[in-house]
Amino acid sequence: MNIEKLSTRLETVTSFIQTGMRIADIGSDHAYLPCYAVNKGIAQSAIAGEVVDGPYQSALQQVKKSGLTNQINVRKGDGLEVISPFEVDCIIIAGMGGALITDILERGMNKLEGVKRLILQPNIGAENIRKWLYDHNWQLVDEKLVEEDGKFYEILVADIGDPTIPYKDFKKEFLLGPFLLKNKNEAFIKKWQLELNQWINILKELEKAGDNYKVSARKDEISKKIAIVMEELG
Repeated sequence: MNIEKLSTRLETVTSFIQTGMRIADIGSDHAYLPCYAVNKGIAQSAIAGEVVDGPYQSALQQVKKSGLTNQINVRKGDGLEVISPFEVDCIIIAGMGGALITDILERGMNKLEGVKRLILQPNIGAENIRKWLYDHNWQLVDEKLVEEDGKFYEILVADIGDPTIPYKDFKKEFLLGPFLLKNKNEAFIKKWQLELNQWINILKELEKAGDNYKVSARKDEISKKIAIVMEELG
Protein backbone atom coordinates (compact mmCIF):
# COMPACT_ATOMS: atom_id res chain seq x y z
CA MET A 1 0.00 0.00 0.00
CA ASN A 2 1.21 3.50 -0.88
CA ILE A 3 -0.20 6.89 -1.88
CA GLU A 4 -0.89 5.62 -5.39
CA LYS A 5 -2.66 2.43 -4.36
CA LEU A 6 -4.58 2.03 -1.12
CA SER A 7 -6.01 -1.15 0.37
CA THR A 8 -9.55 -2.08 -0.67
CA ARG A 9 -10.75 -0.95 2.77
CA LEU A 10 -9.18 2.51 2.56
CA GLU A 11 -10.08 3.00 -1.11
CA THR A 12 -13.70 2.36 -0.16
CA VAL A 13 -13.42 4.87 2.71
CA THR A 14 -11.91 7.45 0.35
CA SER A 15 -14.69 6.93 -2.21
CA PHE A 16 -17.11 8.69 0.17
CA ILE A 17 -15.10 11.94 0.30
CA GLN A 18 -16.90 14.55 -1.75
CA THR A 19 -14.65 16.37 -4.20
CA GLY A 20 -13.08 19.51 -2.77
CA MET A 21 -13.65 18.65 0.88
CA ARG A 22 -11.18 19.58 3.60
CA ILE A 23 -10.64 16.33 5.47
CA ALA A 24 -9.22 15.23 8.80
CA ASP A 25 -7.96 11.66 9.07
CA ILE A 26 -7.86 10.74 12.75
CA GLY A 27 -5.43 7.94 13.55
CA SER A 28 -3.79 8.46 10.18
CA ASP A 29 -0.84 6.09 10.73
CA HIS A 30 1.43 6.60 7.68
CA ALA A 31 -0.91 9.27 6.23
CA TYR A 32 -1.49 7.15 3.12
CA LEU A 33 -5.18 8.05 2.97
CA PRO A 34 -4.82 11.86 3.11
CA CYS A 35 -1.87 11.74 0.72
CA TYR A 36 -3.86 9.63 -1.72
CA ALA A 37 -6.97 11.83 -1.46
CA VAL A 38 -5.08 15.10 -1.95
CA ASN A 39 -2.75 13.71 -4.62
CA LYS A 40 -5.73 12.46 -6.66
CA GLY A 41 -7.50 15.81 -6.37
CA ILE A 42 -10.34 14.36 -4.30
CA ALA A 43 -9.68 16.39 -1.16
CA GLN A 44 -8.72 20.06 -1.21
CA SER A 45 -6.59 19.73 1.90
CA ALA A 46 -6.09 17.40 4.84
CA ILE A 47 -5.11 17.13 8.48
CA ALA A 48 -3.48 13.87 9.51
CA GLY A 49 -3.87 13.31 13.25
CA GLU A 50 -1.84 10.84 15.31
CA VAL A 51 -1.52 10.43 19.07
CA VAL A 52 1.44 7.99 19.02
CA ASP A 53 4.88 9.39 18.21
CA GLY A 54 6.02 6.59 15.87
CA PRO A 55 3.09 6.85 13.44
CA TYR A 56 3.17 10.65 13.77
CA GLN A 57 6.80 10.70 12.60
CA SER A 58 5.96 8.25 9.79
CA ALA A 59 3.12 10.52 8.66
CA LEU A 60 5.39 13.56 8.66
CA GLN A 61 7.95 11.74 6.52
CA GLN A 62 5.30 10.43 4.10
CA VAL A 63 3.75 13.85 3.54
CA LYS A 64 7.18 15.41 2.98
CA LYS A 65 8.22 12.59 0.64
CA SER A 66 4.99 13.06 -1.33
CA GLY A 67 5.59 16.80 -1.74
CA LEU A 68 2.28 17.64 -0.12
CA THR A 69 3.36 19.69 2.90
CA ASN A 70 1.44 22.74 1.62
CA GLN A 71 -1.86 20.83 1.57
CA ILE A 72 -1.51 18.28 4.37
CA ASN A 73 -0.87 19.27 7.97
CA VAL A 74 0.34 16.46 10.24
CA ARG A 75 -0.57 17.06 13.89
CA LYS A 76 0.11 15.11 17.06
CA GLY A 77 -2.78 14.89 19.50
CA ASP A 78 -5.54 12.75 20.98
CA GLY A 79 -8.61 12.29 18.79
CA LEU A 80 -10.30 15.46 17.58
CA GLU A 81 -8.07 17.77 19.61
CA VAL A 82 -5.93 18.07 16.46
CA ILE A 83 -8.63 20.11 14.70
CA SER A 84 -10.53 23.32 15.36
CA PRO A 85 -14.24 24.02 14.78
CA PHE A 86 -15.05 24.86 11.12
CA GLU A 87 -11.54 23.80 10.01
CA VAL A 88 -12.64 20.70 8.09
CA ASP A 89 -15.72 19.51 6.20
CA CYS A 90 -15.20 15.79 6.65
CA ILE A 91 -13.79 13.65 9.47
CA ILE A 92 -12.51 10.15 8.81
CA ILE A 93 -11.84 7.66 11.61
CA ALA A 94 -10.86 4.23 10.33
CA GLY A 95 -9.34 1.06 11.70
CA MET A 96 -10.41 1.31 15.35
CA GLY A 97 -13.06 -0.38 17.48
CA GLY A 98 -16.55 1.07 17.43
CA ALA A 99 -16.44 1.92 21.13
CA LEU A 100 -13.21 3.89 20.67
CA ILE A 101 -14.57 5.74 17.65
CA THR A 102 -17.69 6.81 19.54
CA ASP A 103 -15.52 7.87 22.49
CA ILE A 104 -13.39 10.04 20.19
CA LEU A 105 -16.53 11.66 18.74
CA GLU A 106 -18.10 12.16 22.16
CA ARG A 107 -15.00 13.79 23.63
CA GLY A 108 -14.61 15.99 20.56
CA MET A 109 -18.21 17.13 20.20
CA ASN A 110 -17.17 20.79 20.30
CA LYS A 111 -14.89 20.19 17.29
CA LEU A 112 -17.71 18.94 15.06
CA GLU A 113 -19.00 22.43 14.27
CA GLY A 114 -18.82 22.97 10.52
CA VAL A 115 -18.30 19.28 9.78
CA LYS A 116 -20.65 18.06 7.05
CA ARG A 117 -19.69 14.40 6.84
CA LEU A 118 -18.36 11.61 9.02
CA ILE A 119 -16.78 8.54 7.40
CA LEU A 120 -16.29 5.88 10.05
CA GLN A 121 -14.80 2.41 9.63
CA PRO A 122 -14.88 0.34 12.80
CA ASN A 123 -13.07 -3.00 12.96
CA ILE A 124 -15.73 -4.17 15.40
CA GLY A 125 -18.78 -2.67 17.09
CA ALA A 126 -20.46 -0.84 14.21
CA GLU A 127 -23.70 -1.14 16.18
CA ASN A 128 -22.28 1.29 18.77
CA ILE A 129 -21.56 3.84 16.06
CA ARG A 130 -25.03 3.65 14.51
CA LYS A 131 -26.56 4.28 17.93
CA TRP A 132 -24.23 7.21 18.58
CA LEU A 133 -25.02 8.80 15.21
CA TYR A 134 -28.74 8.41 15.85
CA ASP A 135 -28.49 9.96 19.31
CA HIS A 136 -26.49 12.94 18.04
CA ASN A 137 -28.54 13.91 14.96
CA TRP A 138 -26.25 12.46 12.31
CA GLN A 139 -28.13 10.85 9.44
CA LEU A 140 -26.67 7.61 8.14
CA VAL A 141 -26.59 8.09 4.36
CA ASP A 142 -24.64 5.07 3.13
CA GLU A 143 -22.82 1.94 4.20
CA LYS A 144 -20.46 -0.51 2.57
CA LEU A 145 -19.17 -3.89 3.73
CA VAL A 146 -15.89 -5.07 2.24
CA GLU A 147 -13.88 -8.23 2.73
CA GLU A 148 -10.10 -7.99 2.70
CA ASP A 149 -7.59 -10.68 3.68
CA GLY A 150 -10.29 -12.73 5.35
CA LYS A 151 -11.57 -9.84 7.47
CA PHE A 152 -14.79 -7.86 7.12
CA TYR A 153 -14.99 -4.09 7.40
CA GLU A 154 -18.11 -1.94 7.66
CA ILE A 155 -17.84 1.64 6.42
CA LEU A 156 -20.51 4.03 7.71
CA VAL A 157 -21.17 7.44 6.15
CA ALA A 158 -23.20 10.09 7.97
CA ASP A 159 -24.24 13.68 7.28
CA ILE A 160 -25.97 16.14 9.56
CA GLY A 161 -29.71 15.53 9.19
CA ASP A 162 -32.71 13.52 10.32
CA PRO A 163 -31.27 10.42 12.05
CA THR A 164 -34.52 8.46 11.77
CA ILE A 165 -34.67 8.41 7.96
CA PRO A 166 -32.86 5.12 7.14
CA TYR A 167 -34.43 3.10 9.95
CA LYS A 168 -37.59 0.99 10.14
CA ASP A 169 -36.55 -1.60 12.73
CA PHE A 170 -34.02 -0.06 15.10
CA LYS A 171 -32.89 -3.18 16.94
CA LYS A 172 -32.21 -5.09 13.72
CA GLU A 173 -30.82 -2.20 11.69
CA PHE A 174 -28.53 -0.89 14.42
CA LEU A 175 -26.96 -4.34 14.48
CA LEU A 176 -26.85 -5.18 10.78
CA GLY A 177 -27.05 -1.80 9.07
CA PRO A 178 -30.10 -0.50 7.13
CA PHE A 179 -28.21 -0.09 3.84
CA LEU A 180 -26.28 -3.34 4.20
CA LEU A 181 -29.53 -5.21 4.84
CA LYS A 182 -30.92 -4.02 1.51
CA ASN A 183 -27.96 -5.46 -0.41
CA LYS A 184 -27.05 -8.59 1.56
CA ASN A 185 -24.05 -9.23 -0.65
CA GLU A 186 -21.72 -12.21 -0.36
CA ALA A 187 -19.55 -10.48 2.24
CA PHE A 188 -22.65 -9.76 4.35
CA ILE A 189 -23.71 -13.42 4.35
CA LYS A 190 -20.19 -14.64 5.16
CA LYS A 191 -19.63 -12.10 7.93
CA TRP A 192 -22.86 -12.78 9.75
CA GLN A 193 -22.63 -16.54 9.37
CA LEU A 194 -19.26 -16.36 11.13
CA GLU A 195 -20.66 -14.06 13.82
CA LEU A 196 -23.62 -16.39 14.28
CA ASN A 197 -21.37 -19.41 14.77
CA GLN A 198 -19.29 -17.53 17.34
CA TRP A 199 -22.37 -16.43 19.29
CA ILE A 200 -23.76 -19.96 19.34
CA ASN A 201 -20.46 -21.21 20.78
CA ILE A 202 -20.40 -18.43 23.37
CA LEU A 203 -23.97 -19.23 24.34
CA LYS A 204 -23.04 -22.89 24.84
CA GLU A 205 -20.24 -21.86 27.17
CA LEU A 206 -22.51 -19.50 29.09
CA GLU A 207 -24.99 -22.33 29.60
CA LYS A 208 -22.27 -24.08 31.58
CA ALA A 209 -21.58 -21.02 33.75
CA GLY A 210 -23.29 -20.26 37.03
CA ASP A 211 -26.67 -18.62 36.72
CA ASN A 212 -26.31 -15.05 37.97
CA TYR A 213 -27.57 -11.68 36.80
CA LYS A 214 -24.59 -10.90 34.57
CA VAL A 215 -24.60 -14.31 32.91
CA SER A 216 -28.38 -14.19 32.37
CA ALA A 217 -28.17 -10.71 30.85
CA ARG A 218 -25.36 -11.76 28.53
CA LYS A 219 -27.24 -14.89 27.46
CA ASP A 220 -30.34 -12.81 26.75
CA GLU A 221 -28.35 -10.27 24.72
CA ILE A 222 -26.68 -12.94 22.59
CA SER A 223 -29.89 -14.92 22.13
CA LYS A 224 -31.65 -11.84 20.74
CA LYS A 225 -28.79 -11.19 18.29
CA ILE A 226 -28.81 -14.84 17.19
CA ALA A 227 -32.55 -14.61 16.51
CA ILE A 228 -32.12 -11.44 14.43
CA VAL A 229 -29.28 -12.84 12.31
CA MET A 230 -30.90 -16.23 11.81
CA GLU A 231 -34.04 -14.53 10.54
CA GLU A 232 -32.05 -12.50 8.01
CA LEU A 233 -29.88 -15.40 6.83
CA GLY A 234 -32.90 -17.62 6.45
